[in-house]
Parts: sequence; structure tokens; C-alpha cells
Amino acid sequence: MKSRKIAFLGLLIALAFVLSYVEMLLPINIGIPGAKVGLANLVIMVALYAIGEKNAFILSVVRVVLVGLTFGNLAMMIYSLAGAMLSFAAMFIAKRIKLFSVTGVSVIGGVFHNLGQIIVAIIVLDTASLIYYFPFLVVVGTVSGIVIGIISGMIIERFKKNNFGF
Repeated sequence: MKSRKIAFLGLLIALAFVLSYVEMLLPINIGIPGAKVGLANLVIMVALYAIGEKNAFILSVVRVVLVGLTFGNLAMMIYSLAGAMLSFAAMFIAKRIKLFSVTGVSVIGGVFHNLGQIIVAIIVLDTASLIYYFPFLVVVGTVSGIVIGIISGMIIERFKKNNFGF
């Protein structure tokens, strides 16, 4: 890996970490446990298109572990990791099949992140009734996916325009 790419990946990890922290400080409560905007996913989306799937995956895992160790606990890290891994797998496939725009890939990521967390919650708490939260989380994942997708699409276009890709 080139030193420029390593430095850029480190910068993205730091940015995702800071955005995760900022999101924890925001007093957004819409009545659904665990629902949030997903500001750090903006960095993951940009990385997916700017520095490739492998590096975006590394970024996603490192961010979840760092945030979990710094601001959370093991349970939070497990939920976040499950959501992040399922979300990343879905975004990877959606990007590869080239049927979706950046915003579409982001929406898929938002919805699958919530699905991953619901699956873990059902397993950990041993209650299938948590599936009733999923329709609400689909709406939250879709709305946040659209917002994150639009913003990341603008950043990605700026990268392309300025030949800032690797």
C-alpha cells in the first residue's frame, strides 16, 4: 500500500471516529432505541468509492472497534459490528452490481445496518418480538441513507472532478 493511501486511510479513520463521537453528543431522540443518523457512514461511503472496498472494510471495522472501546462497551460493540458488517456486505454487493446510485447504495447500507442490529438483539435477548421495530428502523435507515447518500455523492463527485482518487 502506498504511503499516501495509508495516510488517507488514517485520516478517514480519524474522521469517522470524530463523527461517531459527535453523533453520540447529539440529543436526537425519535422514540426508537438505537436509531441515529449514522454520520460516520458518510466516511465509509466516500471510502467505498474513493479508496476501494478492501480499505473501506478496514475503515469500518477499525471505527467500530475504536468507538466501542472508547465510548461504549462490549454489548454496544457487538451490535455495532453486526450492523456494520451486514451493512458493508450489502453495500459491497449493491455497488458491484451497478444497479444503484451512490444514494441507493447508502440507503441499502442504512437498512441493512438496522437489520444486523435487530438480528443480534433477537438472538441476545431471545425474543422474536423485537422484529416489530424493524419497519420503523427501515424508515429511519432509508431517510438517513438518503441524506448520507446525497452528501457522500457530492463529495465523491468533487473527488472525481479534482482527480483525488487512488
